[in-house]
Amino acid sequence: MKTLYPAVILITMLTLVTGLLYPSLITGIAQSVFPEKANGSLIMKNGQAVGSRLIGQNFTEPEYFWGRPSATATHPYNAEASGGSNLGPANPELANNVKKRIAKLKAADPDNGDPIPVDLVTSSASGLDPHISKAAADYQVKRIARLRNIPEIKVQNLVENHAKGIQMGFLGEPMVNVLELNLALDDMDTGNISVAGIPGNGK
Repeated sequence: MKTLYPAVILITMLTLVTGLLYPSLITGIAQSVFPEKANGSLIMKNGQAVGSRLIGQNFTEPEYFWGRPSATATHPYNAEASGGSNLGPANPELANNVKKRIAKLKAADPDNGDPIPVDLVTSSASGLDPHISKAAADYQVKRIARLRNIPEIKVQNLVENHAKGIQMGFLGEPMVNVLELNLALDDMDTGNISVAGIPGNGK
């Protein structure tokens, strides 16, 4: 009894501190200091959440910018099953997947002879990347301008305006958020941002 009583008191105190007080304090600070990030970095259009800046979406229609391939289970960009394909460089399945992705890009834009950026044909470790390299966006400019019948320079300027620089001056490479870029593309193309069906409909 002498050892049981202190143990019960200690467990109760730790449960209150670590399970209630500490999470409540951190949640309160997060909601007060940076509520947008604390709530998932959601992108809102016309009062509707159309996605998150942190999780990519599976755009497949050729008049939209395509993101990096996703190998998450069940369906692409599945936030409940983050993970890569785990295929090694010597695995023939990886080579076949890359060949199929190259063929799809060339079929959508047969006159484009530019080198295909590697992030358009290889999936990431998380499968959720919301960004592509600026080079990957640049590669798609001609196709999108042609299909939407708008000047190529306007689409290129849109990419330039949405490009984010190298982190801390030396990490990574310039990149763009695919969902934000596609929403801006619809806005430029129609004069009114299109949000109908944007989340998870395969666009």
